[in-house]
Amino acid sequence: MRKRQSLLWRYLGLIFVAMMLLPVVFPIATIIFYEPVESQILDEGGNPLSGVDVERLWHEEARRLSGAEAAVVEERLRAWLVNYPSASIVWVDEDGVTRLRLPEDAEYPAEWSLSETIRFMKEGYDADPFTTVALLGSEADEGFIALRIPRDLFRGGGGDRFGTGLWEYASLIATLIVFVLFIAVSVLFFYRIRSRMLRLKAAMTSPAEGGIPRPVEVKRLDEIGQLEQSFNDMIMQLEKSREREREEEALRRQLIANLSHDLRTPLTAIRGHAYRLSGEQLSDSGRQSAELIDRKISHMDRLIDNLLSYTLLSAGKFPYHPKSTDIVRLVRMLCASWYPTFEQEGFEIDIDLPDEPVYWTIDPSWLERVLDNVFQNVLRHAKEGRYLGVKVAAEEGRAVISVSDRGGGMTGESVEKGAGIGLSIASLMLREMKLDWQFDSTPNGTTIRIVPHFLNKI
Repeated sequence: MRKRQSLLWRYLGLIFVAMMLLPVVFPIATIIFYEPVESQILDEGGNPLSGVDVERLWHEEARRLSGAEAAVVEERLRAWLVNYPSASIVWVDEDGVTRLRLPEDAEYPAEWSLSETIRFMKEGYDADPFTTVALLGSEADEGFIALRIPRDLFRGGGGDRFGTGLWEYASLIATLIVFVLFIAVSVLFFYRIRSRMLRLKAAMTSPAEGGIPRPVEVKRLDEIGQLEQSFNDMIMQLEKSREREREEEALRRQLIANLSHDLRTPLTAIRGHAYRLSGEQLSDSGRQSAELIDRKISHMDRLIDNLLSYTLLSAGKFPYHPKSTDIVRLVRMLCASWYPTFEQEGFEIDIDLPDEPVYWTIDPSWLERVLDNVFQNVLRHAKEGRYLGVKVAAEEGRAVISVSDRGGGMTGESVEKGAGIGLSIASLMLREMKLDWQFDSTPNGTTIRIVPHFLNKI
């Protein structure tokens, strides 16, 4: 996988871009939030003046007034007040006496000592109002003049003409902009990852009709894209496996059907020859052999029939016609049909059936086949106990069919014990009819109980 397609490298690139944006965004923010403030102090041409410009002009004015008469000095200072009405001006002579204060109510002392002069100049440095002091005379022996202008009219000191405002916080604003952009892009980045993961999860947990999930569209070849591709490969393998399973199942069914047909043909011929032998003059040993052949042929015929039935049941193609059936009547009829057989074998038969009908929604032929299988197993595998008990009773709100014997239990050995395909057929039929069966087997006997599911109480 290329680095530019990797989610890790993409996010590292995002962090790198955010770090590179900071020095770029800072000057941009400075320009955006740059707040020029036009000075209200103008020269004769109407151009704004800074504090440095005013201080230079004031000192030039002081040099021109050196040695001038008092009336000229006063006239020039009043002219300054006309140009800057918000200003205040004071003129102090060489004796420390205030000769002029403008406006006249300005708070200046009438006489100035050396300490007061020094304090005035110190307090006016880089303070508000803007203060500039100029000495009169080349040797500072004619006093001094001072000019005060509110700093609101311009930014004094070093020609600063810009307002503070947001411009002073440009670096902080630039950092916040980059941070917010980084968070927003990161949220979008992980939101898309989350959406893709949820889409993959939905595909995994929402299988199609056949039970296999549908493939997902792979839009990118990053880590999640590789996971999606692996998921699609897994689905492809499952579909191939399912297809092979269907082909093998179809082949198996066809093989069983063909085998059953092929076996029935020679069995029919063997049965015919056995019947012909039984009509011949045979010794006692010959007659016993002919009877044994007939019984084994019947047994093989049942096995073939069970094999076909099991194949059809597992494929869901065995005819099933459920309807409301009186199980008491059905069990009574079956017991009557099997009674002579068990009586001939010397069984003690105990039948306990209620007088009232009990109805289950089942296929009566299926339940009849299940009970036939159970009775046949009792006759074949529990013959030594010589007991058969059949009962229909209510347990926990459900009707229950019980068949009991006194044989050696299901773990015991029997001469005619087979592979148990009959029980497998019965189990498939009961499950389809929403019935369960329960086994209670001990060396002293076995009880088989057939009960409906709890969700289908009778």
